[in-house]
Amino acid sequence: MMKMLDLVIVGGGMVGLALASALRDSGLRIAVLDQQMPAVVDKEASSRVSALNLASERFLQRLGAWQHLCRKQLFTAMSVWEKDSFARFDVAADQFDLPQLGHIVENNVIQQALLASLRGSSVEILTPVQIQSVSESEQGIALVLDNQQILFTRLLIAADGANSKLRQQFRFPLTSWDYQHSALVATIKTQEPHQNVARQIFTPEGPLAFLPLWEDNLSSIVWSLPPLLAEELASCPESEFNHRLAAAFDMRLGLCELVSRRDVCPLTARYARQVVQSRVIILGDAAHTIHPLAGQGVNLGFMDAAALADTLLQMIADGAALEDTGRLRRYERWRKAEAVQWLAAMEGFKRLFGNDDPFIKLIRGAGMQLAQHSMPLMKPILSKALGISGTEPV
Repeated sequence: MMKMLDLVIVGGGMVGLALASALRDSGLRIAVLDQQMPAVVDKEASSRVSALNLASERFLQRLGAWQHLCRKQLFTAMSVWEKDSFARFDVAADQFDLPQLGHIVENNVIQQALLASLRGSSVEILTPVQIQSVSESEQGIALVLDNQQILFTRLLIAADGANSKLRQQFRFPLTSWDYQHSALVATIKTQEPHQNVARQIFTPEGPLAFLPLWEDNLSSIVWSLPPLLAEELASCPESEFNHRLAAAFDMRLGLCELVSRRDVCPLTARYARQVVQSRVIILGDAAHTIHPLAGQGVNLGFMDAAALADTLLQMIADGAALEDTGRLRRYERWRKAEAVQWLAAMEGFKRLFGNDDPFIKLIRGAGMQLAQHSMPLMKPILSKALGISGTEPV
C-alpha cells in the first residue's frame, strides 16, 4: 500500500531531525527515514561531539529541544597557540558581554533531544529501514523500502550525510578535495581541570583540540593528523598514546588518560554546487563538509535546516506550491554562499598553519599577536563564528 506524504527526510541525524522538528506544526505530512536506530546515550561520554554556537543554541531552544539535552558543557573561553612559538590567541565570553561562548554536546545527546521534541507530533520516524529504489515522476517521488512499504512524496530531503547516496543518485554536482588528514577523536581524562576553556594547539603534524566535557577533568579531543600517523596513534598501546598526546599538547592539562575508544575518519572538503534539484533538496553534510578546525560543521547544518524550514513555512503561508523551484532557489543561493565562505576560510587557515617555513611561522606568530591586541577589529569575525551576528533564520 502506498502512503502519501508531503515531505520525506532521509537521514535521522541531527540536521534531518532538526528540520522535521521545525516543521512539526506546519500541517505537512512528514516522515523521517534512517537505516539505523537512534543512538542511545550511555553513562560514558561519546567521542563524537559538536561545538554548538549561540545561533544553534537559539535554534534548538526554538524547537523545544534544548531543555531535553541530558548533559552539555558550556565553555567560557578559547585558547589557541602554536607549538614552539610565541604565537597565541585567547578570547573570553566577557569580552562579548556573554555568559559563555558556546557548548560542547555529544551528537547522540543532541539526537535524543530532537527526538524528544517530536514526541506527540504527527511526524513519523521510520527506523531502521533501507531504501530499495527511488523514482521520480511529474507528480512526485516514490520510495520503495525494504519492508515493502511504498512512500510517495512531494519533496524529498537528503540529509543522509557526507557520503549521501541520494546526492549521488540524483547527480548533484559536487566539488571536493582531500585535506590529506584524518581526524582522531576520543575522550580523555586529564590531570588538571579544563576550567571551561576550549583549547587548540597547532602542531607541525596538525591541529589538536581539547573540548571541555561535563566533568571537570573530562575532555573530547579532535586531532587532525596525516592518515598513517592517525592510524598509528589509534592502534598503539594506550600508555604510549597517553604519553604522546600529553606531549603534543604541551602538558597544558597535565597527564592524559584515554577513557574511550579511538576513532579515525578521513577529512574531505565537499561543496555541492547545487542543493535544489526539482523535488530533491540536499542539506547538512550531504551539501557541504569542512575541516573540523572551525567547529562549524553542525552549526552550518542547523542553519540549513532553519533556513529551509522558514522558506517552506513562508511558501505555505503564501499559498505557494512546495515544488516552487523559484522560491527554493533563493534558499539555495543563501546557503551556498554561507558554505563557500567557511570552506574558503578553513582552506586558508589550513594552508597558513600547514607551512613550516621559518619565515611563514614568524608571520603567523606576529599575526596572532596582532589579532590578540586588536580585539575590536577581530570582534566582527569572531561574532560570526560564535553565532552572535550574521544572517540567521528567525
